[in-house]
Amino acid sequence: MTHPARLPSLTGLRFPAALLVFVYHASLQLPSTTLFTDQTLAAHYATAAAQLGALGVTFFFVLSGFVLTWSARERDTPGAFWRRRLVKIYPNYVVAWVLAMVVFAAAYTPAGQATLNLFMLQVWVPDFFTNLSVNPPSWSLGTEAFFYAAFPLLLPLVNRIRAERLKYWIAATVAGVVATPALAYALLPDAPGVPGGWAASESQYWFAYFLPPVRLLDFALGILVARAVALGRWRDIGLGWSALLLAVSVPLASFVPYLYGQRAVTIVPIALLVAAAASADASGRGTWFAARPARWLGEVSFAFYLLHFIVITGGRTLLGRTFPTPAAIGLILAELLVATAAAAALYTWFERPITRRFSAPRRDPAAATPAPQPVH
Repeated sequence: MTHPARLPSLTGLRFPAALLVFVYHASLQLPSTTLFTDQTLAAHYATAAAQLGALGVTFFFVLSGFVLTWSARERDTPGAFWRRRLVKIYPNYVVAWVLAMVVFAAAYTPAGQATLNLFMLQVWVPDFFTNLSVNPPSWSLGTEAFFYAAFPLLLPLVNRIRAERLKYWIAATVAGVVATPALAYALLPDAPGVPGGWAASESQYWFAYFLPPVRLLDFALGILVARAVALGRWRDIGLGWSALLLAVSVPLASFVPYLYGQRAVTIVPIALLVAAAASADASGRGTWFAARPARWLGEVSFAFYLLHFIVITGGRTLLGRTFPTPAAIGLILAELLVATAAAAALYTWFERPITRRFSAPRRDPAAATPAPQPVH
C-alpha cells in the first residue's frame, strides 16, 4: 500500500494534546503555579485535570512512533535520522532549559540535576525531583531521545513481522503497557510516596511512568499501528468513535489505581484515535484537524510544550498572589495566549530556520524535503 508522506490531521492533533498538558500544569496546587484564592474550587480543578498531563504525554509517545514509521525513508541511514532528530529537538530544548533556569530553576536546582537535565539524562535517575528538575515537562524529551536512539534498530524488526501477525504484536504491546503498573506495584516498595499524595511510591512512579525502556512500549505501539494502517491490516472505527472512547476513558482513569490511570486506561483509545486520523488522511477524506489553523498550531506545539510551564510559573511569580475565580480564569487564559505567542516566535525565528539549515547536508537532495514535526 502506498501512502502520502504527510498526515496533516496528526499535525493538527498535536496542539490539543499539548493543551491537555497545559491544563494539567495550570491546575497544580503549588505556590509557584496556582492562581486561585478559592482553595475548594482549585482542588476540584486539580482533581478534574489530574489525568490530562499523562494523557497528553502518552499520546505524544504513541504519535511519535506512528509518524516516524509512516515517514521513514527507504534509503535513510541511522546517522542521517539521528542528525535530523537532534537538530529538530535539541536547540529548542536548550532554549527552554536556559529560560527555566533564568526564570525560576536556578534558585533551587543543584548543579548536578541541572546538568543531567541539560543533557536529557534526568529520566534515568530514580529520583522524583531529578526527573522533574529545571523545566518539568522536558522529562518526556529525555525519554523521546531514547526512542530516537532505538528507532533505527526497531523499525527493521517491525518490518519483518508478517502482516497477518501484526495484530498479535499490537495486542502483546498493549498487554505490556497494562502489565507495567502491575509489576511496579507488586515488585517495588510502597514508600516513600510521590509528593502530592498520589497512590504510588517514588520508585513505582519512576519505573511505570518515567523510565525510557518501559515507555518504549508506547512508542513501539505507534510503530506497529502505523505498519498495520499502511498495510491495510487495521480496522478503523473512525475519528468520532475513537475520540468518544478517549473522552470516556479519561474519567474512568480516576477510578482505577493511580499508575493504571496514568497509562493503561487510555492507551487503546489513543492508538485508535491516531490510526483513525491517519486513515482519514490516507484515504483522502481528511478531518478538520487538517485545516490550516489547526496545522499551524500543531507546528508550534513542540515549542509550546517546552515553554508553557515557564510561562505559568513566571506569570505566577510576577503576579505575586492569588485571585478570585473570574480573574484567575482570565489569567490562565492570558498565560495560554502568552505561551502560544512565545511558541510561535520560537518556532518561526529559531526552530524552523535551524531545521531547514542543518537537518541534512546541503549535498543531500532530501534536505529540501521538510522533516517530520517533533512529537514530544
